[in-house]
Amino acid sequence: MAETRVLLCSDLDRTLLPNGRQEESPQARPLLRRLSRCPQLSLVYVSGRDKSLLLDAIRDYDLPVPDYAIGDVGTTIYQIQDGQWRPWQAWEEEIMPDWAGHRHDDLAAVLQDIDHLTLQEPAKQNTFKLSYYAPPDTDRDALLAAVEARLQRLGVRASLIWSIDEPRHLGLLDVLPRSATKYHAIRFLMQQKGFSERETVFAGDSGNDLPALTSGLQAVLVRNARQDVREEALASVRQKGIVERLYIARGGFLGMNGNYTAGVLEGLAHFVPEARQWIEHGCDQSVSQ
Repeated sequence: MAETRVLLCSDLDRTLLPNGRQEESPQARPLLRRLSRCPQLSLVYVSGRDKSLLLDAIRDYDLPVPDYAIGDVGTTIYQIQDGQWRPWQAWEEEIMPDWAGHRHDDLAAVLQDIDHLTLQEPAKQNTFKLSYYAPPDTDRDALLAAVEARLQRLGVRASLIWSIDEPRHLGLLDVLPRSATKYHAIRFLMQQKGFSERETVFAGDSGNDLPALTSGLQAVLVRNARQDVREEALASVRQKGIVERLYIARGGFLGMNGNYTAGVLEGLAHFVPEARQWIEHGCDQSVSQ
């Protein structure tokens, strides 16, 4: 019988990366590095960062190099082999129709006079990602309704992803093709590489992780997540009747506090009991095919 294999998909900022206000368990990232050497595990970083910022995170926080990276809030996918980051062209072709032939700059022009929206820096934009800052106390529902109305008139099918950058006290709005959220990118990767729901675990902390956290995938919300994100995630999975698919880290696993990487590892062990052995002791290098 083949051994368990796992596709571990994790957000970076304030999920694996300890760049929030809460304390990190110092043993957590070394344990992740040990786990990443297991051939049973395929590691995926799922982030709002672009490729250059993904590389910065790996270097600055001594993270293991992943097998795949989903960047730009789900609009790019890379396969990483022998140090080479290869963009997945099939994913761009998959999401392109949602923008109905319109370019990034066309959509920015249509939205330019909506109150409270400020375009993010050019480095944070790409062909299929239009990103804005807004005051964190903005009426989110009214803002999203105004943006959606403008885009619908163009025939654009969009996902509007709202989150809060807590340390910088900023609201963040990403306008993406409807089929290009983090969740959709994970599903595409699962399908292309043959991973089932039972073999896939996603971990996150913020508003732009909610579609994946509440999708029915086995999902982990790290302990340091904002209270409003925790409440919204719980309300959503209760409404859908899939409460067992969301695990909220509480700390105590291997003496760690459940924040950041510690919470990711805790949730992985919850859904995949074999992973506790891998985390604590590493794993055998032979994998049944």
